[in-house]
Amino acid sequence: MLKVNLFSQILAHISKEKFDALVEKHKSDKHTKGLKSWTHLVSMLFCHIGGACSVRDISNGLNSTTGNLSHLGISRVPCKSSLSYMNSHRSYELFKDFYFQLLDQLMNKHSFAKKGLSQLKLKIYLLDASIIHLCLDIFDWATYRTSKGAVKLHAVLDYEGCLPVFAQITHGDVHEINVAHAINFPKGSVIVADRGYVDYKWLNVLDSSGCFFVTRAKSNMSFHVHQRFQVNGLKFDGMLEEQHVSLKDYHAKKNYPGKLRLIRYLDSITAKEYVFLTNNFNWTAKTVADIYKERWHIEVFFKQIK
Repeated sequence: MLKVNLFSQILAHISKEKFDALVEKHKSDKHTKGLKSWTHLVSMLFCHIGGACSVRDISNGLNSTTGNLSHLGISRVPCKSSLSYMNSHRSYELFKDFYFQLLDQLMNKHSFAKKGLSQLKLKIYLLDASIIHLCLDIFDWATYRTSKGAVKLHAVLDYEGCLPVFAQITHGDVHEINVAHAINFPKGSVIVADRGYVDYKWLNVLDSSGCFFVTRAKSNMSFHVHQRFQVNGLKFDGMLEEQHVSLKDYHAKKNYPGKLRLIRYLDSITAKEYVFLTNNFNWTAKTVADIYKERWHIEVFFKQIK
């Protein structure tokens, strides 16, 4: 399992006073005779960092630390039934507020380098969703296909540090664009998403809000070409062509009446051609391709979660 001395050092970075203030704000310990919020937090952190696979593993693992519990700020180890009950009944709002409080605290203490995009000073957000498969025999509410169960995790990562600033779990059949419509991004930020998020009404909202986006164009996108730029001098970087376009389809044009920048890029390793779409006309074509390349960080995030 986990060495307690290391675990206690990790917990030392958490202000218990600030956490207690949030507990008071949410009244999460009111009428609670069993598992207190702090013990609940310590138990679930132990689950994650120690690699526990069940509430039984959490309880047994913490029990193995007898004599050192004071370093964790708890007086007794919760039993598996108490953990299971609190996971079902205690509101997530306390831990959500605590996460963002801790995130702000760490962001103020440390600066994260944008390794792949050091020249870009704007705030960058990586947006995606991923299916998490579940067993229908156990989770009968999670019907996804006729004989399959699943939920979908929607997430937004801040490129600085690649930590989530938004997460929502929905039924597996909820399309990611439905969740994206409810997210507000700060003016001047850059949103990077795959073509599953190509909804022209949503892209127009981003553009109208002063945000930039980088995504991949759909293969059936119908458009007028206003300007075409050959980038022969940049072919060694994979750049093939740049076009300034507007949408041709009536409904698409109604949803996004402005111009778009379309960039064709050839991956020298896979020999696969990509077509990028953005509303920024000032970046170099290579910068647009580099921004989209950094989207792999959110794929790694989902892989780690799963």
